[in-house]
Amino acid sequence: MALETSVIQDKLTDKFGDKVTGFIQQNDILSFEVASESMTEVMGFLKDDPILRFNFLTDICGIHYPDNETERQFAVAYHMHNWFDNVRIRFKCFLNGGNPEIESATGMFLGANWQERETYDFYGIIFKGHPQLKRILNMDEMTSFPMRKEFPLEDGGRTDKDDRFFGRITDNAHN
Repeated sequence: MALETSVIQDKLTDKFGDKVTGFIQQNDILSFEVASESMTEVMGFLKDDPILRFNFLTDICGIHYPDNETERQFAVAYHMHNWFDNVRIRFKCFLNGGNPEIESATGMFLGANWQERETYDFYGIIFKGHPQLKRILNMDEMTSFPMRKEFPLEDGGRTDKDDRFFGRITDNAHN
């Protein structure tokens, strides 16, 4: 018998109450929110429960919401997969914009190591307890986090591009 989303939701709300909220079905994936301080407890339950069996951490990614109130300016999204029933879930933990940090998932899933490092590298989210939280793609000397929305999409100081080649017409192009 396939694992139904109602079973997942009921087991989570019975165990964690209002620490898990906002359940919604999106494109055949059950999505919900987890209180950031409860992330490891909820993830461990999803992994170890004999019915749920979400034994594979597919992905971790960061999100920046600069227009949200400070307590919800960053989020970490986790995607997990139950291979036995071929069911996927997604949950999101919101973080404080002034101090975006959350516990590391590397104690449960070794594959979280590089995913957390990438999220740190691009968003500056601190994963407490990570065995070696350092940049993975950008230079170690870099002081900014380039996926934060406070940075412009393009470098205005570039002199090697001509907007005409990108289908953009500027006021200077008419002169």
